[in-house]
Amino acid sequence: MLTVLGLGSNRGDSQNIILKAITELEKHLQELCCASFYKTEPLYVKEQPFFINTAVCGLYSGNAQELLECIHIIESQFGRDRTREMRHGERSLDIDILLFGDTVYSSNDLIIPHPGLKERRFALEPLLELLPQALCPETGQSYKTICDSLPLQGVKKIPRKGFSKKL
Repeated sequence: MLTVLGLGSNRGDSQNIILKAITELEKHLQELCCASFYKTEPLYVKEQPFFINTAVCGLYSGNAQELLECIHIIESQFGRDRTREMRHGERSLDIDILLFGDTVYSSNDLIIPHPGLKERRFALEPLLELLPQALCPETGQSYKTICDSLPLQGVKKIPRKGFSKKL
C-alpha cells in the first residue's frame, strides 16, 4: 500500500532526529522517498520553537493499525512520551499517517486521511513534492488546490544534510 507519512520535530536536534527516524522507517517502508525539509512556525500553540517538517512515502505491506504501532515505537525511541506532552506542543518526533493508499479509515486512535491534513501547509507542501497529483480520498479534491487556498503559515523550504533519497 502506498503510504505517506508526515514527520515533524521541534525539540532537540530536529534535522538529525528526523534523518534517523527516516532510517528507521526504511526498515518498514519499501522504496522510501523523502521530500525536502521545511522550517515551519507552530500552527496551534505559538509559544514554542519552530518545527522541522518533511514527508516520506513508500510501500507498506501491513495494515494501518500495524503501521501506527510501528510509528509509536519509533517515536518513543526518539524520546517522545505522549503522556507528558501538551497537545500540539513541543515534541522530539511526531510521525503522522497522512495517506494510506486511497483508504478512508476511522478508529478510536487513527483517522485516515489525517484529519488535520487539509489545514496544514507544513504537511501538504512536502506531500505534494512527493505526489503532486494527490487527491483527497474522501472528496476527490486535489491536495494542490487545497494547499493553494491556505495562507502561507510560515512554511519555508530549507537545505538538509545527509538524506537525499527522492523520487
